Amino acid sequence: MSKLNVDQKTIFDLLSDKKADFLIPDYQRPYAWDEEQCQTLWDDVFIFSFPNNDYEAFDENEEYFLGSIVTYKNEKGKSEVIDGQQRLTTLMLILRAFYDKFSNMQDRNSKLTRERIEKCIWKTDTFGTADKSTLKIDSEVATDNDKEEFLELLRTGEVKPNSKNQYVNNYQFFQVKIDAFLQEYAGYFPYLPARILGNCILLPIEAESQDTALRIFSTLNDRGLPLSDADIFKAKFYKYYGSLDKKDDFISEWKELEEITGSVFSPIKGTPMDELFTRYMYFLRAKEGNKSTTTESLRKFYECKKYQYLKKSNTIGELKALALFWMSVSHQDKARFSDDVLKKLFVLNYAPNGMWQHITSVYFLQNRSNDETLEDTKFIKFLDRITAFIFAYAITNPGVNALRTPVYDEMINIINGNNATFSKYKFNKTQAQSSFNNYTFTNHRNATRSMITWYAYTFSGQKLLDVNEIFHLEHIYSKKRQEMEGGLKTESNLDLLGNKVLLEGSINIKASDYRFEDKKKIYSGEQRRGKNKDASKIAEISNLTNYKKFDEEQIIERNKTILDKFFEFLQREDLIVIV
Repeated sequence: MSKLNVDQKTIFDLLSDKKADFLIPDYQRPYAWDEEQCQTLWDDVFIFSFPNNDYEAFDENEEYFLGSIVTYKNEKGKSEVIDGQQRLTTLMLILRAFYDKFSNMQDRNSKLTRERIEKCIWKTDTFGTADKSTLKIDSEVATDNDKEEFLELLRTGEVKPNSKNQYVNNYQFFQVKIDAFLQEYAGYFPYLPARILGNCILLPIEAESQDTALRIFSTLNDRGLPLSDADIFKAKFYKYYGSLDKKDDFISEWKELEEITGSVFSPIKGTPMDELFTRYMYFLRAKEGNKSTTTESLRKFYECKKYQYLKKSNTIGELKALALFWMSVSHQDKARFSDDVLKKLFVLNYAPNGMWQHITSVYFLQNRSNDETLEDTKFIKFLDRITAFIFAYAITNPGVNALRTPVYDEMINIINGNNATFSKYKFNKTQAQSSFNNYTFTNHRNATRSMITWYAYTFSGQKLLDVNEIFHLEHIYSKKRQEMEGGLKTESNLDLLGNKVLLEGSINIKASDYRFEDKKKIYSGEQRRGKNKDASKIAEISNLTNYKKFDEEQIIERNKTILDKFFEFLQREDLIVIV
């Protein structure tokens, strides 16, 4: 059983201990608390220390809990901070800001408080005298370019001219707060830092190993900025590469990965690096032959494997290759992909769910050549197949959970060197057509955007669109027009695919609720309103502008055309069975 040392301590007891020697290790995040978090901390300790703005209302027996600090003693005897880094750093900044204000105060309470703060910031000699060159805290955070300035600020209390990093911003924030407090409570000034030191409590948890400390961290709710799953993995990598004496190489690679993923991924939850590890996880699952539709959490997956995947020499290389692949997708890199590939990736960018990204990650890592490229014709075939299947499955079997079974099967097929065929999951044509005919394609449904984006690219003249441009779904026959005129006998036909077209957001706003004859002029750029002077880049628009009118008959006719084209697509991809 792992041993833990847990002992509630005041800030003064924790920091003034002669053995106190805290290290913010390489793999931690840079300091990131902002003014809002500092304001919250200041308000909390002030209200606690001066209840109702009255220093006499304070109960000396009261304590205020600030949170936990999870550490373990590394091989050099330093306490590596796994959790509580942001809080500990901020407390050091507060104490340093208070210390400076006591420099010219000669009353007994002020001098005693200054001496107590000294023992918290600097190490002391045998006689308790502070060594101003040796701090109680150090930082080796590899991705923090300002750590040296932080340490120098603690040593000297001096700020470099024009410096605006987060340490300086927060230090100056506390200086302003302390100045205002001093003006209002000049006679009681020492009481606030004294009560912070003596009555504000931390819970230091010292584990016997880094692994134990990380497990403890995973069960705690950090009031500040908690470590992400990727931060935990960074610690494991760091330990592994340290054993190979390649720590610096790893830190360099990790920083590059963070820069790449930060420019590419915008995950719904977690961090960009978490998203990279998630996509990589599906590749590893497929290599294991794992078809289970119960997907473990990201951390649990790697933890259950004893982090063995993070202790392999090729893992960082595979992660970097995968990150660069998705960066090329995101940037529509024409040096890496053909125009046809980029068009199909644009369509998939509007897929009804994110499962396509996971199976495409598996395909890339399994089929990449030595120069990290994919064979164009085979990749196009793969993209067509997954587009047809995933888009149709979203209608016939709604919900991403239903999609897991067929996609996980195909991931394993890919790993085994086969093509993704979905041969066990082909669509019964009659049943699939019924599903499509009964589906309500409202604009807020992802499947609607998917189908209309796919249809836009079925026109041979459709050029590659910028993935960063905003496109809307336009009701050709507007809902407002139906409310005002009631031109459609069946109102539900408003939400047929036949009444939707992909359109630039700016043009859609201009077209709005106009009649079709006016919309055509805006679509084509003939009617110039404001800054909108260009015709739509959507190739089908030229077809639409040939319509003399667009009402119920045209909606139904165009709806049939879209669905017929899509089922022809399914047929070409060998995904249809006729019973």
